[in-house]
Amino acid sequence: MSMIDDIEKVLFSQQELQRKVNELGEQITRDYAGKEPIFVGVLKGCFVFMADLMRAVNLPCQIDFMAVSSYGKGTTSSGNVQINKDLSYDIAGRDVIIVEDILDSGVTLNYLVGYLNNRNPRSIKIVTLFDKPARRKAPIKADYFGYEVPDEFIVGYGLDYAEKYRNLPYIGVLKPEIYA
Repeated sequence: MSMIDDIEKVLFSQQELQRKVNELGEQITRDYAGKEPIFVGVLKGCFVFMADLMRAVNLPCQIDFMAVSSYGKGTTSSGNVQINKDLSYDIAGRDVIIVEDILDSGVTLNYLVGYLNNRNPRSIKIVTLFDKPARRKAPIKADYFGYEVPDEFIVGYGLDYAEKYRNLPYIGVLKPEIYA
């Protein structure tokens, strides 16, 4: 059985994703002209988006990663945020851009913004490829986002279910029987 058989429908093609990522990169390039932001990727889901986004940003910049979890093996946030890998660089006085694959409940990102603010960055902004406001539990929004998505379980382009499907080059809706 192929991974493709588990997909109910394709929401965004590989070409649509690339166009949107390029638009986000151009906007960030304009907004941060003359600055050297540090992009902080939230692992694991951000890695595909972040790699493409970095190539679409025409600025000197630095990258770092954090591993943060509030999901465990479930499909909804537990609300209990855990930092599994912290930053390698000092962000004091820096312009930080948090890169996330999807803004869902907002619990993890809300916690992360507070956590990083304690390190005295000059600014913190959030870029996410997908925004799912129907699931929001925390008072947070992205400064840059690609697409608003419906309250369906999406996978591909870095997004997973049980560590699978990240390698799909598009965004698809997972058939409910796969995660039920």
